Amino acid sequence: MAADAPQRNGHSRGSRFGSWQEHHRWSAGSSLRRLASRPLGSLLTIAVMGLALALPLAFYLLLGNVQQLGQALGQSQSISVFLQPGQGASQAQLLAKQIGDRPELAAVSVKTPQQGMDELAKMQGFSGALQTLDDNPLPYVLQLQPRDGITAQALEQLVVDVRGMHGVELVQDSGTWRQRLDALLGVGNRVVLVLASLLALAALLVVGNTVRVDIASRSEEIGVLLLVGASGAFIRRPYLYAGIWYGLFSGVLAACVAVLIEWTLAAPVARLSHAYDDRLQVGGLPAWLLLAVPLVAAALGWLGARLVSAWQLRKAGWER
Repeated sequence: MAADAPQRNGHSRGSRFGSWQEHHRWSAGSSLRRLASRPLGSLLTIAVMGLALALPLAFYLLLGNVQQLGQALGQSQSISVFLQPGQGASQAQLLAKQIGDRPELAAVSVKTPQQGMDELAKMQGFSGALQTLDDNPLPYVLQLQPRDGITAQALEQLVVDVRGMHGVELVQDSGTWRQRLDALLGVGNRVVLVLASLLALAALLVVGNTVRVDIASRSEEIGVLLLVGASGAFIRRPYLYAGIWYGLFSGVLAACVAVLIEWTLAAPVARLSHAYDDRLQVGGLPAWLLLAVPLVAAALGWLGARLVSAWQLRKAGWER
């Protein structure tokens, strides 16, 4: 009989675990059926949460494409150094080698006056005027390509140093514009983060209020369960699954709305990219983000349901 005791204990533990699993399956199915039994209310809740979660995705998409647009329009544009008139090819090559030794630069190239004239000839309205010139008035130009990740201060110091070199007439730099764009993108990133936090809180509150109303409408049923010895975790479990379902479906809706926004903007963005000689590469939301949104939303739904159900049961005196 002593040998039978461990078997009975193991059987008892297995039975309890099986019952726990069975109640989880029942709670998931029951909460899903309850959502389906009131389709209008469930759809409205999911729609409100889904649109709230789609807003930060839309802003994130917009911000990413603004950054891409800035890069296409000159965020990484090279610095143009115009040499003084009379400087020949040898002086231009010597100065290019001298500047190219600086650690802030990735590459330095020399543009000859003839190359500059050819570029002007391709521009509308210049070809006729250039034919009237007796000689080429354009100087040699050095194109400086900064290294990736260079700070604005280092780039500004580079421009100041190059301006002071012998033989340099003019340095054309879009560093100020780059700094302003970087500052705007930094503000935009912070706005997206704050907006996502606030809307995630709004989604959590929506789930919490829905669960609160559901618990209040089933107070008699909960009282009966308590009389027969049900635990607080047993009573809360269906509401937790309801929160998960609300969050999961709203996250799927938010991802679908974001994809729909991408699809709607595809045609005008393609025309804009063509206008800039296909230099503008506009991207969509990454796949990992679209897959993560439903999971994060389901976690938010569970958290909202967990907090509100515990508070509601404690307030009613059903849980100690």
